[in-house]
Amino acid sequence: MDLSLKADVVRNISTEEFNRKYLKTQTPVVIKGLTENTISAQKWSLDYFKEKMGNVKVDVFDNRNPKGSASAFTSADLKMNFSEFLNIIAKNEYTHFRIFLFNLFKFNPGLREEYPCPELFKGILDKTAHMFFGGKDTKVRIHYDVDMSNVLLTQFGGKKRVVLFAPEYRDLLYCLPLNTYSLINVDNPDYEKYPGLRYVKGYDIILEPGDSIFMPSGYWHYMTYLEGGFSVSYRKIATTFKTQLEGLFNFMIIPFDKLLIKMAGDKWLETKKQIAEKRVNRLLNEKQLRTVINA
Repeated sequence: MDLSLKADVVRNISTEEFNRKYLKTQTPVVIKGLTENTISAQKWSLDYFKEKMGNVKVDVFDNRNPKGSASAFTSADLKMNFSEFLNIIAKNEYTHFRIFLFNLFKFNPGLREEYPCPELFKGILDKTAHMFFGGKDTKVRIHYDVDMSNVLLTQFGGKKRVVLFAPEYRDLLYCLPLNTYSLINVDNPDYEKYPGLRYVKGYDIILEPGDSIFMPSGYWHYMTYLEGGFSVSYRKIATTFKTQLEGLFNFMIIPFDKLLIKMAGDKWLETKKQIAEKRVNRLLNEKQLRTVINA
């Protein structure tokens, strides 16, 4: 696994330049300064959210729960007051708890005005944003987003590591059938068990508070909260009709996958692993054959 690819880092980029160089070419980029001159840059912090939203009951996910390996669709493991959760991640110690796809604006619409969708990402989805919260060393498993949208993720309070892989590596990343995630360990890849990872190239990016990262449609991402913190994502629909259809197809097949998990349990999960491995082995055999032919 080669993580040496370098993403551009830009500031004060125009919408025209962003569209031409990154959106149309589906190329990741780190953008600095999008939060400047917004209320969020001055006010947003864990303490601020405790003051504004501390009594809200929130859904919390537990990374220790083994059910998370069975399907892309998971339900919350527990509920707690938002302030209680924020106190946990504020300790800057490891925690297995995290919050994702949280529509904070639903509970406090005024917050949307404090960090509105950046101009370069405006579109039909620009009124909807999601927030993600995690503590130090909390990890988010490797996956790509079900809906195949383009994503602009802005980091607040705390550093975050983001590892990205292009959609072309889907099979070599051992994507499980009927789903959008993999069980590989990005931090400690097992090349004996997953030899296809030797052919994968990606980006290893550290986001500072205030940084935004553009993740194109279908890009695989693996994230680690290096410090307790949070981020906000805005979405933009895929730029091609084919990719939009793929997102729709994902929504259709994943519930079917969840049904099979419910019916067959671990047997279906093991079957999916075997299918993913056979798919990669076939690709590797083709690579070896091409090497012999071209020699």
